[in-house]
Parts: sequence; structure tokens; C-alpha cells
Amino acid sequence: MGGKKVCVVGSGNWGSAIAKIAGSNAARLSTFESQVNMWVLEEEVGGRRLTDIINTEHENVKYLPGHKLPPNVVSVGCQQCLRGAELMAGLWGEASSSGVAEPDLLKACAGADVLLFVVPHQFIGKVCDQLKGHVKKEAVGMSLIKKLGIEMNVLMGANIANEVAEEKFCETTIGCKNMKHGQMLKDLMQTPNFRVSVVQEADTVEICGALKVGVQGLVSRAWGSAGKRDDGHWHRQYLGLHRLLMDAALSSVGKRSLHTAVVFQNVVAVGAGFCDGLGYGDNTKAAVIRLGLMEMIGFAKLFCKGPVTPTTFLESCGVADLITTCYGGRNRKVAEAFAKTGKSIEQLEKEMLNGQKLQGPQTSAELHRILKSKNVVEKFPLFTAVYRICYEGKPVTDFITCLQNHPEHN
Repeated sequence: MGGKKVCVVGSGNWGSAIAKIAGSNAARLSTFESQVNMWVLEEEVGGRRLTDIINTEHENVKYLPGHKLPPNVVSVGCQQCLRGAELMAGLWGEASSSGVAEPDLLKACAGADVLLFVVPHQFIGKVCDQLKGHVKKEAVGMSLIKKLGIEMNVLMGANIANEVAEEKFCETTIGCKNMKHGQMLKDLMQTPNFRVSVVQEADTVEICGALKVGVQGLVSRAWGSAGKRDDGHWHRQYLGLHRLLMDAALSSVGKRSLHTAVVFQNVVAVGAGFCDGLGYGDNTKAAVIRLGLMEMIGFAKLFCKGPVTPTTFLESCGVADLITTCYGGRNRKVAEAFAKTGKSIEQLEKEMLNGQKLQGPQTSAELHRILKSKNVVEKFPLFTAVYRICYEGKPVTDFITCLQNHPEHN
């Protein structure tokens, strides 16, 4: 006892992989308490509570099957709700005004010194609203988009969750302006096969991440099952995102903008998936990666208040993550199927993702609004093409036209 208490907020594919690393390191390092809490969206799997399965079998059989979690990782779930969908509805105010998740969310995070946020970014706003005022002022958070009144830092990199869980070698980047805290977070996260570099240019690291998530799922919930947009549902479900993204991008793409960071590389990945679905090869994908990287750098230079140096984009959070996202991951995969089958993204999400969600569509729309409000849409044609294909019904082949006429070639 006496070490720093760690809580992982989220328990999906990536959250469970992070809990595996954090739990193992916390158990062996005296600077951390051995027990690591993991907040879980409770649901039934084979007639049993997911939290019970995790705490007895030490495995998230739903989202990270085949990988054992350390026994010191303790899952804390919502005991009042057995359905993740109901819980998410509660988080967004569609159930009770208080949100059914709050008691167990607060229980999981009680007394935490380090909070690792790994929930889908469309839900982070309400989660943070519930936590605000209930966490230590001196607590340190990582991978968050919205202020909690505590210091926030970022972990971004070329990290596909299953490969991390399988302990296949990879690198990642922590953006942390306080290098003392950066070293502490590195100690918590680093393993022989998960190598961590710490940089102080946290804003740029966030932008790298942002450009990832936004693109990744540009197409996520843009359409209903009939292939048409459901604006009413979209705005109800992602009401908080506009506030967060506009606040981040128009005011400061600093610690509050991890939301944005999760957006852009995934946008590029959706474009890469379109190219795969249309039958184009690796040369085309290489062009998508390069042009996407140039737009990411341009966005960072335009919106970051702090310095933006090209070397940060050479870290794992930048070009490496972009390459991985454009060759693997759910966003590329679903975008490829979208181009091949003509099915709606919502239908493909249900068929292909085993309950997981794409996280980019709502962010892409807000990104487009930000660019439009600043009259710079024409400077980001790749981002814009993905948005228009997903939201305005433009043909997927328009993405190739975008590449052919990109201003980088002038």
C-alpha cells in the first residue's frame, strides 16, 4: 500500500489490453498499488455477468477473448443495469437524469491517483461530467478529451489492441508536458514489447490521435438501416461531441482536445479502406498515407497554440500509427466492405464488429464544421472527401478524384 492507485475507465478491446499492461506493471512496481480497478459496462455473456467472468476467469471473453488479465485487475460494473446499450442511453440522458452508471463509475474511480480513459470518445463527455468533482485534484489522467480539473496527458501510437495483448512488439508515444509525470506514466505502461517514448509536445500528439479516430469511422452511424441519414438520432446520441470538438479546436487543441486527436488518422484509414474496396493497390494506399499525413500536419499547425515540430509526427503517434491504422483495424475494414457491398455502415458494424463501434463519423462531421467555420475546407480535401462520401451521399469513386487533384501535387 502507499503507492499510486490506478483505475482503467473502459473495458473494451483496447481498454482490456491496457488493463493487462497496467495491471502487470502495478503488481511489480512499489510506486503503484497492486490492485487496478477497471470500470466495465455490465452485460450478460452466456447468462453470466461480464464482471463476474472477468473477476473469476480473469478474461474479457466478450471483447478480448483468449488473453488472460492479471488477477490484480478487478472489474467494477454497473450493478443496476445488465445491458451496455441501456447504460449508454443513461449516459446520454435517454434513461434517468442521473444516469444509471454513476454509482459504480464513482466506486471504480474512488481515490484513484492515475486514471486511464479508454472508453469510446463519443461517451467520454458524459463520463467526465459524472466524475467531475469526485476525483483527486492532484490525480493524473491519460487519453482523455475533456477537462476534469486534473492534469490530462495522452497516449497514442501504432497499437492494435489484439497485437498488444498478444505481446507482439510495438511502440507508443505519451504526450506529457510535465516530464516527471511522463516518467511515472511510462513506468506504468512500458514493457519489453510495449516501448514508450515521452514527448512534451502533447498538443501535437493529441492531434495525431485525433486525426486518427475522426477518419477511422467517418462512416459509422451516418446512415440508418435504410441507408439514409438519421439526423435526429445522430444529434441526440452525439450531442456532447460538438461542444467538445468546437471547444477544443476553436479555442485550444491542447489537453482538452484528445477528442479531436482520436479523429483524424481514422479518417485517413476510412479513405484507405475505400481504396481497398475499389480494388486499388499499395501504391495508392501509400499516397493516401502521405497526403493524409500532410493534412494532419497542416491541421496541427493551424489549430495548435503551442509549437508544432515535424519530428513529433515521426513518433509512433504519427506516421507509424497512421500506417497501422490504414492497413489494419476496424475502420479500414468496414470502409472496404462499404465500398464493396453498398451496405450501410450501421449494418456492417453489426455484422463485423462483435458489438464494438466505429468512433469516427460524428467527429468527421464536427471536423468539417470546424474547417468550414474557418473557411479552410479547400485546404483539407482528403478529410472533406471522406465526409462527403459518408454524409452527403457522394460516390466512393470521388475519393480517387480527390487524390488525383490534391493540391500537394500542384
